[in-house]
Amino acid sequence: MADGTPLSIWIVSGEESGDQLGAKLMRALKARLGAHRLTFGGVGGHAMAKEGLNSIFPLEDIAVMGISAVIARLPTVLKRIRFTVDAVAAAKPDMLVIIDSPDFTHRVAKAVRKRAPHIPIVDYVSPSVWAWRPGRAPKMRAYVDHLLALLPFEPEAHRRLGGPPTTYVGHPLIERLDEIRPAGARMLSHDGSLKLLVLPGSRRSEVTRLMEPFGEALALLQGRSSRPFEVTIPAVPHLVEEIKARAASWSVKPRIVQGEVAKWATFREADVALAASGTVTLELGLSGVPMVVAYRVSKIEEVLKYLIKAPSIVLTNLVLGENVIPELIQWDCTPEKLADSLLPLFSETPERRRQAEAFAKMDGLMRIGDEAPSERAARIVAEVLEQPHRA
Repeated sequence: MADGTPLSIWIVSGEESGDQLGAKLMRALKARLGAHRLTFGGVGGHAMAKEGLNSIFPLEDIAVMGISAVIARLPTVLKRIRFTVDAVAAAKPDMLVIIDSPDFTHRVAKAVRKRAPHIPIVDYVSPSVWAWRPGRAPKMRAYVDHLLALLPFEPEAHRRLGGPPTTYVGHPLIERLDEIRPAGARMLSHDGSLKLLVLPGSRRSEVTRLMEPFGEALALLQGRSSRPFEVTIPAVPHLVEEIKARAASWSVKPRIVQGEVAKWATFREADVALAASGTVTLELGLSGVPMVVAYRVSKIEEVLKYLIKAPSIVLTNLVLGENVIPELIQWDCTPEKLADSLLPLFSETPERRRQAEAFAKMDGLMRIGDEAPSERAARIVAEVLEQPHRA
């Protein structure tokens, strides 16, 4: 690939988090390969649009989460898959990068590989093959030339399962440690009220299922704790009103904040957290906030739990390789058990110290050197571009 040769790169994301990753990747690719020689196409949102991508349809058409929502929108999603495949095949880009949302992006990649096998395909964000449906890993080899992993244990998982070549490029959170951590060492406050973060999820279904047991657990804690505590909920904008309505009946009245700046400020000040399972557990672990994690799913999704192979559903536990964070799932997610698990974290106890000592290891486990995650991802993409294309 000669310097100065025009390059067309298509990037297909399926939701907001993928749009953010895609935008950073585009920026890093322009810095590495030269903005003057790059053109972008594909599917993205506002962040990717700012970097020069004209999405072939609105990201909102396919940004659906959860089995029920996917089923309801299935005709639209299938139509968009076909439309995207046709567009990629017609554009004949030098590379296709798919980002997360495997129910959409992997179907696109499989079809593109059949229609245009010469187009190299990079997958940014591994599906959770280490947790369930491990048979997906070897199948990915047929349509993914290289996988960019966000979690340090994923390359070994794909090697063991027979997945595609995989490189750990780092999680974007490691670029934001100064935002999510206090300036000095995190110390449990001994004066005034404890600061308790409550994070009921970023999806409506999560908020619907978790706000009631969370509120009842706080009421129990109010009667059991020897120290008063203040509750803050960092809410995503589209769920603020839902959270306010459901918190109105709580005996412990929370402060509800919006926006990333306010969210990270609460992380820096927090003493303990009660959180829904998800990326937020990684945010809390890197921030050093001791936590209890809970989750509830629908009856349909509950059946799928028997297929889960991972030793934990908490990302921080998986990165650490040990289950230091209590996780209360489905029928274990009761107010009594939540309160019982949270109370030891309200003071200097072995349970609290164990989490703090484990979190201190995370920087070393997730470090990638001097490169930023987006820069390392761009470097791997450039290397794949340099490789001989398929016939």
